[in-house]
Amino acid sequence: MTSSNIDECKSDYPASILYRHNSKWADVTPIEQDDSLTSVVRIAYSEKFKDVFDYFRAVIKSQEISERAFKLTSDAVATCPANYTVWQYRRKLLKDLKKNLFDELEMIGNFIIEEPKNYQVWYHRRVLVEWLQDATQELSFTAEVLQDDPKNFHAWQHRQWCLNVFSLWNNKDHNELAFVTDQIKEDVRNNSAWNQRYYVINNTTGFSDEILDNEIRYTWHWITKAPNNESSWNYLRGILNGRRKAYLHPNLKSDCLYLVSQEVRSSHLLAFLLDLFEEELDDVNNDIGNDYKLQLLAKAGEFCNDLSDEVDPVRRKYWKYMQRQLINKFGQCDSLKINGDPV
Repeated sequence: MTSSNIDECKSDYPASILYRHNSKWADVTPIEQDDSLTSVVRIAYSEKFKDVFDYFRAVIKSQEISERAFKLTSDAVATCPANYTVWQYRRKLLKDLKKNLFDELEMIGNFIIEEPKNYQVWYHRRVLVEWLQDATQELSFTAEVLQDDPKNFHAWQHRQWCLNVFSLWNNKDHNELAFVTDQIKEDVRNNSAWNQRYYVINNTTGFSDEILDNEIRYTWHWITKAPNNESSWNYLRGILNGRRKAYLHPNLKSDCLYLVSQEVRSSHLLAFLLDLFEEELDDVNNDIGNDYKLQLLAKAGEFCNDLSDEVDPVRRKYWKYMQRQLINKFGQCDSLKINGDPV
């Protein structure tokens, strides 16, 4: 789809002619906006804006269903694209006037290219697709928008809706997981793409043990490439949450400790290890005299000190608080100190 100016949505009345000077609208009495004279700050609307919306309010009041009213909504959305009432009335006119919905879909596509972060234009497109029961253009359209802005929330949300409603996850023309894999490869810090990966797997195959192992390996590959990337760490936490304790994975704990041994200074790495140790301590805590428990506590204390003093000093008080929590939960340990002082 080729991009087009928003002006394509406007009516065929010349911009220089106001509605109040147009003989075709002589039978309509415009309704001015009721702005109190005592308003602290009155909005300085343009002459064109006031003219268009004065006549739009009149049309709304009379519930006029006509071609001229439809063209008025074109001027109104071009003047103020975020106005929900205009889009809602336009949809009423689309149905009552039996307009070509594919023409409207093309128009709103051009509009979205110009206004990609406007909720109303995305919702309008969604309604059109729902009415048409045709989402054949939607994956390529959202991919075009994401090419310019890979983290556009509205594009991802619309894409998810289409995938769900029309079951477009995987067919001969498209594989959504492959699409998301390409997005992550292009920008490993694209949190939206990681979120979409979780969404796709969760709604298709689910996280069986085999798929979970594959996803852990996949995520770990990208963590080693960018260990300070919060997106991949969040994804790792997300896929493990409620499914498997991190310390029970055969390689995850050792892989994390290896990165630490290589002096990788990542707050996400150390925070993940702290949570991993806490899970493990929960399972060994009943054995009060367990030497292994004391080793875990000592290591956790080291990581808290590293985070507090060097890796993440901005949140020093938080890491001190985390140390106090470990002490209260699992018992005193000499390593659970900051700068040699007990927490």
